[in-house]
Amino acid sequence: VQKPEKVCWVAAAGTVRDGLRAYTALHYLSQVSPGRAVLVLDGASPFGTIAIQLAQHRGAKVISTAHSLEDKQYLERLRPTGARVIDVSHGKIDLAESCLEETGGLGVDIVLDAGVRLYSAEDEATSKCQLLPHKHDIITLLGVGGHWITMEKNLQLDPPDSHALFLKGATVSFLNDEIWNLSNVQQGKYLDILWWPQLDEPIPLYEAKVSMEMVQKNQARKRQVIQF
Repeated sequence: VQKPEKVCWVAAAGTVRDGLRAYTALHYLSQVSPGRAVLVLDGASPFGTIAIQLAQHRGAKVISTAHSLEDKQYLERLRPTGARVIDVSHGKIDLAESCLEETGGLGVDIVLDAGVRLYSAEDEATSKCQLLPHKHDIITLLGVGGHWITMEKNLQLDPPDSHALFLKGATVSFLNDEIWNLSNVQQGKYLDILWWPQLDEPIPLYEAKVSMEMVQKNQARKRQVIQF
């Protein structure tokens, strides 16, 4: 797809994957609009960061979760400000209760998850899974007519889960990274998705090896744009 002239190469490179996912989730799958409440789980991830910016650009009220103190501080520095950050790193916060409190008991209109726990805590021992919300929490905090956008490809909804979603008139949509590439008809819509998020400065080619090593050692969660 030809790059629009007003979009610089750095912005295009930095948004082509996570920007595409965020735009697909908020525009095509849920149609975010001013005044709606959006919950972005793991907001400090590359996808979460760009989703927060896009939702705020559309005038939505954004709530985000942080998986560590560093993530919380990063989200609080993010511009534009205004996103409510919920630190879930200690496991002492009831996410559903916090979101209902933030929305006056009405629930969240749009949820963008980063994976969910499908079973009880004792069945999933890894610390990473413990930071993910249980599917019941998401269903509880979802408002009437809400949209749950999930990246959990193995999501299992039991009859009580489906009944609760039915009573709320809520929808569940699956966010597949590759769906745009599978349809030649849809590829032209890439032109609508390249926009201007907040990006770090690109790194020169000679620093690419160091950045890659940091990613491989889980010392960095962000994506980097390499300037040739």
